Amino acid sequence: MMSLYFLSILVSSVLGLGLAIPSNTCIVMGNLDIIRKKGKLSPTDVIFLAKGIVNLLLQCVMSLQGMFLVFSQEIFYIRLVFVFINTSGYFLTYYNFWLTFWLSAHYCTTITNLSYGFFIWIKRIVSNFLSHLLFLTSLGVFIVSVPGFWIVYEKSPLQSSKNSTGASVIGFRKLFSYFVPANSLGVILPFCLSLLCLVLTSSFLLRHVWRVKNNDSGSTRPNLQAHVTALRTIFFLLLIFTFFCMSRLLLFLQNSSLLRVSLVLQLLSPSVEAAIIFQASNKLRRIILRSFWRKCRRNTET
Repeated sequence: MMSLYFLSILVSSVLGLGLAIPSNTCIVMGNLDIIRKKGKLSPTDVIFLAKGIVNLLLQCVMSLQGMFLVFSQEIFYIRLVFVFINTSGYFLTYYNFWLTFWLSAHYCTTITNLSYGFFIWIKRIVSNFLSHLLFLTSLGVFIVSVPGFWIVYEKSPLQSSKNSTGASVIGFRKLFSYFVPANSLGVILPFCLSLLCLVLTSSFLLRHVWRVKNNDSGSTRPNLQAHVTALRTIFFLLLIFTFFCMSRLLLFLQNSSLLRVSLVLQLLSPSVEAAIIFQASNKLRRIILRSFWRKCRRNTET
């Protein structure tokens, strides 16, 4: 009989696929529909499109890893499969974190309107060259994560009865020596930059609310809701960012309950991010609702 630990992994893997695939597919198709009608996307829509694609791939990798863990752990002793799944997971996770930063930077530079030269430069770059910027970011994340982890995993022996303890320790040390700088660039740096954007945006929003309350004409009132939505989006994405990182840390603790919690958090994070994107984009919600009503009408007519 399947243990509770493996049952929770299986349920989370299937549930993650069932939630993340449709929701993130709607994000991708919705933005493609905007491109078809308008010819181009806004900076936020470009980042939402990239996040939808990354979350689709990340959910497939994590769910596949969970199902292998439940039904066929022996496949992880096939070095090529083991290295491919791990390096793909790291690359997609790091890139998703950097997408969160670029979205936070776009909201921050658009809302705060700071006059410092650095923020003006960031705003100009994000507005005019965002697609190139996202491509260069993916290339940089690929260089940081995939080749290094691939080499380390290839040279490090997998844990099995055939490997000696000393060789496993040496392999772990090599992996750890590369794991620390890679996580500093792929996790800590985008998190700190996103947190800085959140602090700057929230402080500006508080000043903006104060000005609105003391402004009898109410001319700035219509922009307030957009500011709140942007701030809420950054906060929720950083919250998922934090939970995901904490769940990875919980894997190092030898506690079955914490392991189940950490795996569930990881497997459901792409679905939660899709929900955050939907609450942030009125255009995507309208497109999805319009498509839903069209399908309902076709079903009733037939």
